[in-house]
Amino acid sequence: MSESQPISQPAYPPIQAGRRRLALALPLLACGLMLPSARAATPAAPDLYQVSRPLMGTQLDLALHGIDRTTLTSAADAALREMARLEAMMSRYRPDSALNAIQLAAGLREVAVPPELMQVLLMAKEAAQRNPGQFDPTVGSLSDWDFDPAHPHLPAPEQIARQLPLVNAQHLILNPRRGTAYLTQRGMRLDLGGIAKLPILQAGMDMLQRHGVRHAMINGGGDVLVSSPPDQRPWRIGLRDPRQPERLLGSIALHRGFVASSGDYERYFTHDGQRMHHILDPKTGYPAHGPHGVVLVSEQLSAINGLGAAIMVAGAEAGRRQLAGMRGTDALIAGADQEIWLSAGMRQRLQAI
Repeated sequence: MSESQPISQPAYPPIQAGRRRLALALPLLACGLMLPSARAATPAAPDLYQVSRPLMGTQLDLALHGIDRTTLTSAADAALREMARLEAMMSRYRPDSALNAIQLAAGLREVAVPPELMQVLLMAKEAAQRNPGQFDPTVGSLSDWDFDPAHPHLPAPEQIARQLPLVNAQHLILNPRRGTAYLTQRGMRLDLGGIAKLPILQAGMDMLQRHGVRHAMINGGGDVLVSSPPDQRPWRIGLRDPRQPERLLGSIALHRGFVASSGDYERYFTHDGQRMHHILDPKTGYPAHGPHGVVLVSEQLSAINGLGAAIMVAGAEAGRRQLAGMRGTDALIAGADQEIWLSAGMRQRLQAI
């Protein structure tokens, strides 16, 4: 996402948070996307507490505003522990995760799952039903892709053809009453990367608020969640240009809510001149050929969770049609044709750098 012009200073020195770090600087917070390096730093405010930890495959940044440093420290520690607990539960890379237990039992039996995981799985099923063929949590069955630039792997066509029939969200059977989940075919795997991060950030924010913190920002890579009392300055969140990730398009001011981004510029490698990125089309098994990036702003988690990935698959035009009927959700789409589309609400929010 991107950042904003210098504007009137808030009551405390504003911060900007990069994808890999959090630094004191101008009144901009680059939401989940790379920030320009900090310029001459303003002195840290005595009531601003910042901490960063590696989590969910990215650098997770917290910024908390308050008078009591002891309270802020304990609140941040509790929020980080809770988010780490949920990540461990929902990770497809950990052999001991609750998610992996579902996969190991695929085609054999249903598995009891923790309530937090059940909630996310239900969200994933709902997102798949709203966006058929565009979002599917069983896309993890396409397990031979590796988008790490250090050791990228492009599966052979026959590997994709063999795994593609396993991609079908209808074969994820959930029983909320019994608290069980079941993948009906051997070899099926789940990937909650497009649906789990926002609920984990929300759990972190809930923990902060239980500790009495009302003014906070959690920046998890391409997704940001903020909370600020209405009588205080909003957070400034920078929106990175998906076409040129090193530059910023502008910034928005937000008292509360999510800013979620999806794009083809974070995890990818190049093959025969084509960008192979991590958002896979459930219908083809290959990277989507939709927009370069999508930014969504909403106070409602359920409204946008999984939607960015779905638009990346469906395409910019289909995304614009879907967003036209969604109240309370503002959006930016950087199309494959290099054009930037802004919803009416986003046009009102976006401020020049």
